[in-house]
Amino acid sequence: MNTRSTFLLAAGFAVVAAAVPVAAHHSFAAEYDSSKRITVTGEVIRLEWTNPHVRVAVDAKDAGGKIAHWDFELGPPTPLMRRGWSRNSLKPGAVVTVTGFLSKNEPGVANAQTVTLADGRQLFAGSSFDTQQPAAGTAVSP
Repeated sequence: MNTRSTFLLAAGFAVVAAAVPVAAHHSFAAEYDSSKRITVTGEVIRLEWTNPHVRVAVDAKDAGGKIAHWDFELGPPTPLMRRGWSRNSLKPGAVVTVTGFLSKNEPGVANAQTVTLADGRQLFAGSSFDTQQPAAGTAVSP
């Protein structure tokens, strides 16, 4: 293969690589405020088991008794699976208490740090803010 062919092949590869969409990943500090902790108790509406982050939707009553819709970002699926989570870990209708950090820009959106089940088990939610992860025994059983 001569130099010109190599150059054309490399240029073609670069054009194709540039055209492929890239999923940008954000840092915790870019989207969430670590000084704005929140605790929400409510009913699980759905668990979305997707990359790059698992999400859980929770409906909770606000101070006025009105339903507030919350969207919590959890960690990526693979690390959560290693801790015992699955697509079926949080069923719609289950009552949970989620602690985490509010979004800087979006109301009703937060990064989950822990999820506490009705039986009192506290589960690590894979928050990207955590610097220390709890012991493996704190994971949910499928």
